[in-house]
Amino acid sequence: MSKPKAILMFGAPGAGKGTIGSVLCSFGGHYHLSSGDIFRGLPKESDSGKLFFEYASNGKLVPDDVTIDIWWRYTKGLMDTNRFDPATQYLFLDGLPRTKEQAQLIEKYVDVVQIIVLYIKDEEVLFERLGKRAKIEGRADDANRDIIINRLKEYHAKTSPILEYYSDDIISTINAEQTPFEVLRDVLASTADILKQSVK
Repeated sequence: MSKPKAILMFGAPGAGKGTIGSVLCSFGGHYHLSSGDIFRGLPKESDSGKLFFEYASNGKLVPDDVTIDIWWRYTKGLMDTNRFDPATQYLFLDGLPRTKEQAQLIEKYVDVVQIIVLYIKDEEVLFERLGKRAKIEGRADDANRDIIINRLKEYHAKTSPILEYYSDDIISTINAEQTPFEVLRDVLASTADILKQSVK
């Protein structure tokens, strides 16, 4: 079986990756997979859950190889239960890879064909958006400015090396300070050539 074709989505917290990814996939019939949703939803009694919480409960960062192992088990499960069909669907990966090492590791499992970077220059826009999300979804980490600042620092420190790993030819940078409709328009324009092709 050939490797699934993946479109990576990058953007600081609050840039709109989840929103744009979900809309794109609902229109095009592709699969949007958020790594955050995977890890937040792991049952503690599952093999992946035990692995993840062993590190998390001790305040340790989950190693890159463990992160990719958990992600691939989940993705394989989607394929085994016919929720994701790599023969007909693109996999929109949101939040993965998070390091250059993870970018190297996922090459074993997927073929990265496009990268979408949702860029926001004015970070106050991010604080405003995350504040709204915190009220709607009850996510305390989105309401804490210090936590957000640390997440932004981590994102900027790790994302540049990841993007440098890939060819500029497959990277599209989108101004994410626009309205959601304008962002979606620009993302669609940048991915049109890929999405109109057969996945095979």
